[in-house]
Amino acid sequence: MTNTNIDGAVGIRRKMRTKQVMLAGASSLLALAFAGQAAAKEHRAPAPAADQPAPATPVAASPQDQAAPDASQETIVVTGIRGSLQRNLDIKRDAAGVVDAISSEDIGKFPDSNVAASLQRLPGVSIQRSGSRGEPQGITVRGFGGDFNETLYDGRRISTATGGRSVDFSTVGADFVGTLSVLKTPDVSLSASSIGATVNVEFPKPFDHPGMRVAVTGSGSLQDGADKIAPSIGALFSDTFANDTVGILVDAIYTRHDTQTNRVYVSGWPGGYYAPCQMTPSCTDAELADKSIPGFFEQQYGATQIYTKDERIDGRIALQWHPSEDVMLTLDDNYSRQKIRSDNFGYGIWFNQGSLRNVDLDENGTVLDFTQDGSQTDFTAGTDRSYLETNQTGLNLKWDATANLKIEADASYAKSWLNPDGQLTSDNADVGYGFGIGPALGIAINGDSSDTIPELHNYGAGGDPARWADTSVIGSHVTVRQAQKNTDVVKQGRLSAEWKQDDFGIKFGGSYLEDHYKFQQRNTFANNFWQAYAGYGPASGSATGVPIPPDLFTDTVSTNDFIPGFSGALPPVLLKFDARAYQQYLESLGNPQTQNIPGFNYTAPGVGTAYTGSFDLALDNGSIRDITEKTWALFVRANFETEIAGMPFHFNAGLREENTHLTSAGFGQVPINIIQNAGDPTLLTVVLSDPQSVSTKSNYSYLLPSVDMKLELTDKLHLRFDASRTLTRPGLNLLTPVASVGTGQRVGALTASGGSPALKPYLSDNFDIAAEWYYQPNSYASIDFFLKNVSNFIVGGTQRQTINGVIDPTTGQPAVFSVTQQVNGPEATVRGVELAWQHVFGNSGFGFNANATFVETNKPFDPENISTSGFAVTGLANSANLVAFYDKNGFEARVALNHREEYLRQFGQNQNTGAFGSEPTFENPNLQIDFSTSYQLTRQVNVFFEALNLTNEVQSTHGRYSNQLLDVFAYGRRFTAGARFRF
Repeated sequence: MTNTNIDGAVGIRRKMRTKQVMLAGASSLLALAFAGQAAAKEHRAPAPAADQPAPATPVAASPQDQAAPDASQETIVVTGIRGSLQRNLDIKRDAAGVVDAISSEDIGKFPDSNVAASLQRLPGVSIQRSGSRGEPQGITVRGFGGDFNETLYDGRRISTATGGRSVDFSTVGADFVGTLSVLKTPDVSLSASSIGATVNVEFPKPFDHPGMRVAVTGSGSLQDGADKIAPSIGALFSDTFANDTVGILVDAIYTRHDTQTNRVYVSGWPGGYYAPCQMTPSCTDAELADKSIPGFFEQQYGATQIYTKDERIDGRIALQWHPSEDVMLTLDDNYSRQKIRSDNFGYGIWFNQGSLRNVDLDENGTVLDFTQDGSQTDFTAGTDRSYLETNQTGLNLKWDATANLKIEADASYAKSWLNPDGQLTSDNADVGYGFGIGPALGIAINGDSSDTIPELHNYGAGGDPARWADTSVIGSHVTVRQAQKNTDVVKQGRLSAEWKQDDFGIKFGGSYLEDHYKFQQRNTFANNFWQAYAGYGPASGSATGVPIPPDLFTDTVSTNDFIPGFSGALPPVLLKFDARAYQQYLESLGNPQTQNIPGFNYTAPGVGTAYTGSFDLALDNGSIRDITEKTWALFVRANFETEIAGMPFHFNAGLREENTHLTSAGFGQVPINIIQNAGDPTLLTVVLSDPQSVSTKSNYSYLLPSVDMKLELTDKLHLRFDASRTLTRPGLNLLTPVASVGTGQRVGALTASGGSPALKPYLSDNFDIAAEWYYQPNSYASIDFFLKNVSNFIVGGTQRQTINGVIDPTTGQPAVFSVTQQVNGPEATVRGVELAWQHVFGNSGFGFNANATFVETNKPFDPENISTSGFAVTGLANSANLVAFYDKNGFEARVALNHREEYLRQFGQNQNTGAFGSEPTFENPNLQIDFSTSYQLTRQVNVFFEALNLTNEVQSTHGRYSNQLLDVFAYGRRFTAGARFRF
């Protein structure tokens, strides 16, 4: 850990142990430099007395901070798993505040292949997975999700073009990461912009271990459903020369994962009101107007199979100049590029609450069964692409001006691109049958979302299940193409000075950070081309839409045992076809402006006169966002050591003043007309006014104090108390100054989203009381009680309202839109306890690391509250982790169990059209078991094997009630084997 990243995070040992620590630490560093020659082996010498602490290991200290080895100081240094755990323990014990860490076991040997997967082993840290890939993508710390946690690279904010504050950890290559530090209490000299935690990803530098080092790693991984072995390869070279005054480190890693995932989904469970007649087979118009029974329904139901190819390249170069013992200059550049392509096919069936009959509601208002006459059946296909590129360049200068005064200057420039060339991000296709041959479809809910999928009944053309996938009656429906382009530029600088003398130290300075985010999207909604051939064609009794040649369907896939461990039957097969091939077939029909093409939507607004035979994209003005956030900060932090009743006492206090200025610009449009598609009456076109440029400015300033105290009751038993105020800023994507209304919408599901540029940050007053018992080398137990009082919660409320008095042609009344908008709102308290126990069984090689977190809030979710202003704290879940390992004689084996109970993941579902505000999304309980092992064949060569998700666990979510399934992903197991070489 460089001084840039560790100042304030690692405390000073009491004065009487300083010499011992320096000597032991230097010995540990020398041992680590040659870890490849004796990985997972012990270098034995006479052991320290039983009552002495394990040797401390300064992490990544600069050479001027390293002490020379002293032959008179003899100790035991352990590498491999136990060496990594000891370094993690030392960081935790010596920190001024509450810090947990994970360090590399060796060069190119991080405990997990994914950074987030490693972080979940820590107390209070849980992961969020990408359902389609099964990859750990984000983290939750003490119940606070990604946007509440700040991620730094070597103490610097990293840019992310996704628009939120969180970092997608699947984009961070773990192979050559040095240390992950999770600061649960703030270091004001580094940041105070995280209510959850500050995650500092520390990369190696050449002077961490002077001399030449080379490491190469290669592996292949195979996932259950994937059809090929995906390779990964990486290499690192580091050397110091010119009498150890110049150093260079270069590494590069290529990683690929292929994943086949099965998914069953309900896009949303909107709330609304039923008419009593809907509980019967039929309704008159008068009866249907009397809607008085509250309830929920499935907006869209379907199943898909997804094949994802995830390729990532990470590269890094670090140059260091060390002209004297007092000066260190570091120039580094971090680059990453991730390309993800997902191909999917399946079916999705749309329902409208007003069309449901024979409705059966349970006591909670959840629809357990229904029928919908004339239902359309859509077979879907799509290709989604994401190209995320990030580069960060930084320059750091450390100068030991005097024996007591250190000065540091740091500056960096980071830019992130999402689809930098405006590449197509999605091609989607819907085909199917309906209207004249649409059956009276229904869905039966027969169990809980954790083990039962909804069952579709009365399916198939004309209600004949044997004709479910009858390609002879399938016609064209809608065609969606999108291209999203984002950029995020982060400029930052920091200047600080630190004075240390005896048992007192003070650090002060300032920083500047500028974050500039730009977003725009082009699609076939803006020009209405998505409706060009909607209608399903003549087999469905429609004048619009064209028959689809059966040879466009390339295969059928059985749905037998589609979701392991779940009951409930699906229709027998999925039809496999390619979205772009479907689009190209429609384009091959020619230009409908120069010839008559039966089935083309000549009456659809815009499309009928503008479409010339190609699914071109148009700029969506409502998507344009240009947001700049500038933050100036001043900080001061003082610490001293003394004794209370003969017990060492460490005190650390700091203040950070942050002043933020925000500029937000976009284009506003309002609806002026809504037109129903004559050929496909399920579709609506919203005509918008001309765009008007809108720009706003806002600013805010906060003083953020912190206090850390540690009392060493004995050398082994430490007590901590920490208090601080921190903040989390709203996501940049929420700060647009305009409301956005989509042009392409569906009957009964009009939506809009409103921007909120004046949003204030969340504020949290945080308190920790902890006890830590370091009872033997490489072993400890701890308990930490924490409390957070959070104000300015940002609530994503959904209101049903009219906009500009525009009329809905399906009702003849003013159109009602479900408008989602973010506002600052209530306060809440989050409290909990973290328990941790790490133990090594002497010299047996066996050990374990276990932790559990119990958390609660005074604002839990109330499912009975159907007001649009409902509020609850998201992300809170009890969790537990256990890592059991064996590490001896070059052989390592590890089993990791990670459990997380049910929790409220977010407000909002894929479809947000209900009358009761944004419906919740809950994540069901999850237990994943992973296994890894390695063997040191020679001093230079290590072979390894990893198996993830041994029990074939699935990921599932539900709505307001547990039987309202939203998503279930079966992403299978993944097996990886490879080798590492180093010298």
